[in-house]
Amino acid sequence: MAIIINVDVMLAKRKMSVTELAERVGITMANISILKNGKAKAIRIDTLDKICRALNCQPGDILEFDPDIAAVEALDETEK
Repeated sequence: MAIIINVDVMLAKRKMSVTELAERVGITMANISILKNGKAKAIRIDTLDKICRALNCQPGDILEFDPDIAAVEALDETEK
């Protein structure tokens, strides 16, 4: 996936633990870990809103598009 989730970067910048973020956002530590490890397939807008509020950041601080990955994925799709 060409979308990179930088929750771990923002947690480090804010010196916040996964446990604290999970409590502030109201989701499980397992779900934060899924986001943090880039394994998530989707994120609800209201969850993104809560994460941004808890980390005092913008959605763009958490979500990043990598055009290089997108190009590789596009090539992979044409080979199928």
